[in-house]
Amino acid sequence: MELIYTILDFIDKGGWVLWWIGLVLFLMWTFIIERYWYIYSEFPKEARMMIAQWNAREDTKSWQAHRIREAWVSIAREALNQRMLLIKTLIAICPLLGLLGTVTGMIDVFESMSGQGSGSARQMAGGIFKATIPTMAGMVSALSGIFFSSRLEQTAYIKSHQLADNLPHH
Repeated sequence: MELIYTILDFIDKGGWVLWWIGLVLFLMWTFIIERYWYIYSEFPKEARMMIAQWNAREDTKSWQAHRIREAWVSIAREALNQRMLLIKTLIAICPLLGLLGTVTGMIDVFESMSGQGSGSARQMAGGIFKATIPTMAGMVSALSGIFFSSRLEQTAYIKSHQLADNLPHH
């Protein structure tokens, strides 16, 4: 329960943009986890079925058979890379939302300072602290996704090439 209060306090300090960063982060990780599940759980089954269908074919040497093989590998590659562009887009949105939070936070700081006619360094430092939290949150969110999305892309590349190697073209 204390974790929830800590998170809510952090969001309160960083402003409304942190809710959006949290939503984007949730979506990004949902898609990343789904891709890992597909690549390691579902794709091997599909690949085994495709290899069995290929091995059951009588014709694996003709021009038409080679085009069928290429189409199957292409379909598998597309399935492996599904939603990767969306994941990359969500990763790119995180720091931009953080920057938006910083800009809106700084606007609030300058607006409150000009309204009060005060230029106190303490008030300004507190406002800048609050304004930079969204930038940090956006950057950390993006960094958490970059590593795993790169690993996903590399794994999808390897798996598609392994499938192509296991569909011999005599």
